[in-house]
Amino acid sequence: MKIKIPNILTIGRIILVPVFVITFYIPGFLGDLIPFFIFLLASFTDFLDGLLARLYKEESKLGELLDPIADKIIVAAALVLLVMNNIISNYEVIAAIIILTREILISGLREFLAKARVAMPVTGLAKFKTFIQMFAIAILLTGESGNRLINFEDYNAHTIGIVLLWLSAFLTLYTGYDYVKKGIDHAIE
Repeated sequence: MKIKIPNILTIGRIILVPVFVITFYIPGFLGDLIPFFIFLLASFTDFLDGLLARLYKEESKLGELLDPIADKIIVAAALVLLVMNNIISNYEVIAAIIILTREILISGLREFLAKARVAMPVTGLAKFKTFIQMFAIAILLTGESGNRLINFEDYNAHTIGIVLLWLSAFLTLYTGYDYVKKGIDHAIE
């Protein structure tokens, strides 16, 4: 069995997670820069593997299984690390909890609906939510070096990251509601 390029990218994203976690603990500028770029790479491969799978008609059951798992692992690892280091702190943790809760809930719903052969296609708004979420996390990963790495002129990189995290949390609630409604409607039938 030949493993297709989209699946290699997805598996690579999973393999990147421990490297991402280890590099997060490097002190100083490199400790901000390396995890930031690893997370960007993982985010880009998330986009790329889906694009290649559709473009070259290489969609597979393995990709269907691993892709959402890979996404959730890297996002969960990043959010946990950011909370542990107080980059996301106080009431901001609520946004991270909303995002993680939705990811777990939707995973369970997809599994339940898959058994009943009910498709839960990803909506355009859910894709936009993922982009904002990844962008917010990437900015927050820049830590103390954020303003040097990402020149936002008069704005603080951390503040922008937190605002985008809250935006993705609200989009998470909105898109999650659609999925939950579909799951409940099917369960009642």
